[in-house]
Amino acid sequence: MTVQNVVEQGAPQARPASRKLSWAWLGLTPFFIFTFLFLLYPASTLGVRSFQDSRTHAFTFKYIVQLLHDPYLLGSYWISIKISVITALGGGLFGFLLAYSAIRGGLPKFMRSSLMTFCGVASNFAGVPLAFAFIALLSPSGELTKVLIALGFNPYHHGFTLYTFWGLSIVYMYFQFPLMVLIITPAIDGLRREWVEAAENLGASSFQYWRYVAFPILLPAILGAVVLLFGNSFGAFATAQALTGGQINLVTIVVGSQLRGDILSDPGLGYALALGMVVIMAFAIIARALLQQRTERWLR
Repeated sequence: MTVQNVVEQGAPQARPASRKLSWAWLGLTPFFIFTFLFLLYPASTLGVRSFQDSRTHAFTFKYIVQLLHDPYLLGSYWISIKISVITALGGGLFGFLLAYSAIRGGLPKFMRSSLMTFCGVASNFAGVPLAFAFIALLSPSGELTKVLIALGFNPYHHGFTLYTFWGLSIVYMYFQFPLMVLIITPAIDGLRREWVEAAENLGASSFQYWRYVAFPILLPAILGAVVLLFGNSFGAFATAQALTGGQINLVTIVVGSQLRGDILSDPGLGYALALGMVVIMAFAIIARALLQQRTERWLR
């Protein structure tokens, strides 16, 4: 008999350690409640009422069929997607250049803190206040318009109007590029000085460093940020409604008109339109998550 067998025979069986109930989960209770009330419950409600007749409450596909065949409804999606793509690309490009100039462009350090403070405020400045600010600035009687007219250039005589698609795109850009700065800053900070020094020691030019090192590393972060900007613009409602009064048929405005209860309202169709928005936003969230995972490989 070995020593190990004697020890095993004489030693009492160890009792399994009792698991203590962790109270740390209580700290996540507000998060779970918020997620259920403002994400899971509304999404499930849209899923149910999109297939439910508004009057008889019977199961139906008529709203989905109408959504897929009505040119007016499909056009509202297309306008929203188009303005979201334009402002996401424009805000992404301008925001990236601004963030890189402030972080790696050799500017004074106080410029970064000032820029971050402004972007934190501007990215949340939307809705009626933002619409009113641009009306006071770029309307036919706006302050900037008066200055341009005094300089001999009237933008309203050259086809520009604040209350059209391109005017709304300019307004959206105000909160798009600050959000891009906030999102892309950690990725720019993740570019290591050693990579620049290694490229220079190997004889690479600045263009080659960006072409073969920095840009491939930042590309997933840039694309992920642009996807997030797309979703941010796609779901905007109050700014467009306050600025144009519903003249531009964004899908969010069409949903609001269907659910408000006026003469042409149809709540079931409004729920179906909102469900389509949820599907589009889900694809954007999945794309953002995949790109974020790829970005984290380089920034660890």
